[in-house]
Amino acid sequence: MTTRPNQPLLVAEDSNEDFKMLQRLMRRMTVQNPIYRCTTGDEVLDFLYQAGDYQSPAIAPRPSVILLDLNLPGIDGRDVLERLKQDISFKEIPIVVFTTSANPKDVELCYQRGANGYLIKPMDSSELEKTVQAFVEYWLEANTPPSVIS
Repeated sequence: MTTRPNQPLLVAEDSNEDFKMLQRLMRRMTVQNPIYRCTTGDEVLDFLYQAGDYQSPAIAPRPSVILLDLNLPGIDGRDVLERLKQDISFKEIPIVVFTTSANPKDVELCYQRGANGYLIKPMDSSELEKTVQAFVEYWLEANTPPSVIS
């Protein structure tokens, strides 16, 4: 299995509790990738377009994967997903939706807008750990993004 520990991960999550749990699980899984966090949809767009508080690649590096909550304040995750997948600069960055919504309409909408994956946050902590482990193993370890080959 190939690992790319220097590839940044961008997590768009407004819940401090959910983000701390995600960090804790990834630390336990010895994830070496730098993790950046945005708490609103507007902040995600500023991060990627290096605008506002993120005007330098040093503080806003291009992520190898985006883990996106759907229900973000401001511009919500659905709109962030649509904007990024319509922009040729960001279209190839995998976006994995990570949400509590099991609504089939959300799942369908996200895939229609270009999501690369859709993970439902389980309420049970051991199931959450399995879901995060599956994300880490596929998106941070097994998957080969286009920028690695070119």
